[in-house]
Formats: sequence, structure tokens, C-alpha cells
Amino acid sequence: MKQTTLIAAKDIKKNWYIVDAAGQNVGRLSTEVARILRGKHKVDFTPHMNNGDHVIIINAEQVLFTGKKESDKTYYHHSMHPGGLRRRTVAVQRELDATKILERSIRLMLPKNVQGRNQFRALHVFVGENHPYAAQKPEVLTFVKKGDNK
Repeated sequence: MKQTTLIAAKDIKKNWYIVDAAGQNVGRLSTEVARILRGKHKVDFTPHMNNGDHVIIINAEQVLFTGKKESDKTYYHHSMHPGGLRRRTVAVQRELDATKILERSIRLMLPKNVQGRNQFRALHVFVGENHPYAAQKPEVLTFVKKGDNK
């Protein structure tokens, strides 16, 4: 009989990856990053263990939306007080804080529990090329764009 081997918490090795968001589609980039944060790309993936890796995203302000989402898509926030609904389009959000666009997209793709919150802490999004994690020696990740068969 074959036994399923489970990885112990002490055996988990977390890698660091860096992704350049310039010219990438928000949704396609977010799904790949969420998969890496969860650890689903690893052979020893276990749903109840946090064996995902750290992901650094640079150039968050250069991420792309398809169609007219730049002007039509709206982010909502409510303070739970009367008249407390706040709306922002993507264009306004990009001017105020471009990192929130990717953070929100990726956070909503992670589990809605303690495990998902812990996995979200391994995401680091930055505007521009500079980031403080050069000492971690992150590997560069490139994703194949739709239509590229190479």
C-alpha cells in the first residue's frame, strides 16, 4: 500500500521570486502569483500548510487592463456609516496608489481564512524598479503571455 507523505513545518523551504508587472494583464498576472503564494506549484503542496513562496512585484504602475476597464471598472469601499460609500475608478486608484490594484486582485484569489492571510503577507508590491529585498537574491519569473506559443 502506498502512503501519502506530508511535509513537516520544519522542512518547508520558502523561495523568493521577482516579477516585472510592466505590460502584464492584471488578471493573468494575479492568478499566477496567487498560485505561487499558495504553493500549488510545488510537488509537496498541502492545502492545510503554508508552503508558498515570497513574491516581489515591481513596476506595479505599468500593469495593463483590457478593454475600457481603465475608465469603467470601479473599486468600492464602505465605512459602514450612512453615506460612507466611496468609489474610485482604476485610473484614479493608479494615481493614488498603484500597488493596491494588484494587492486587491491577488488577495481576493487567496483563501478567505487565516491561511490566506498568512500567504498574503508573502506578497511585496512596489512602484518602480527599486525594492529592499535584493539580499534575498530572488529568482526572476516570466510568464508566457496569451498568444505566445514559445
